[in-house]
Amino acid sequence: MRLSVSSSPALVSGLMVVRAKNPVHSVSFPIPVFRDTAGLLLFLGLDFSAMISPVVHIGAIAVSFLFVVMMFNMKIAEINEEVLRYLPVSGLIGLIFCCCFVLFFICDNETNPLLPTHRKTTSMRYTVHAGKVRSWTNLETLGNLLYTYYSVWFLVPSLILLVAMIGAIVLTMHRTTREQDVFRRNALDSRRTIMRRTTDQIDIKKNQNS
Repeated sequence: MRLSVSSSPALVSGLMVVRAKNPVHSVSFPIPVFRDTAGLLLFLGLDFSAMISPVVHIGAIAVSFLFVVMMFNMKIAEINEEVLRYLPVSGLIGLIFCCCFVLFFICDNETNPLLPTHRKTTSMRYTVHAGKVRSWTNLETLGNLLYTYYSVWFLVPSLILLVAMIGAIVLTMHRTTREQDVFRRNALDSRRTIMRRTTDQIDIKKNQNS
């Protein structure tokens, strides 16, 4: 019951991320999602993940994306005109996501040979390792899995975030202003001033002679 109550606001906020017309509001709605996800992790007993999730997502990713979106000069009318263009692609992605979500609950883990629950676990090595895992804390288990067995998959998202950060910096750079040499500019202005004075004096003399 508590899991259902905590997950309902997360689902509503996740839906509002897609439904919001203003891009700033769309970036702000993931913050309740991360907050409710932290509550779900606390209910599941993952205290370290519950503490680190709001710090990483809300404190770093959501705020940085919020500032990046605010720096762009976006018009809501132009965004609404382009919604229909991307509707078939977004519908296909949503359909694939729904199919994967349904298959996750329909498929039985025991019949999947790729999952570790289907493998035989009667060896002494596995028994000793399982005994050590039971005595570990959540932080020790998470660190062992990330940096030992899934180290490659841990580095790939880091590279993706690095590319995204560099791309955001490149997009927000404005190179419309040209660099000017102050001394050269002053020299040109002085020459133009001298030429104007000489031409004015010549015109005055012509008028006097005429």
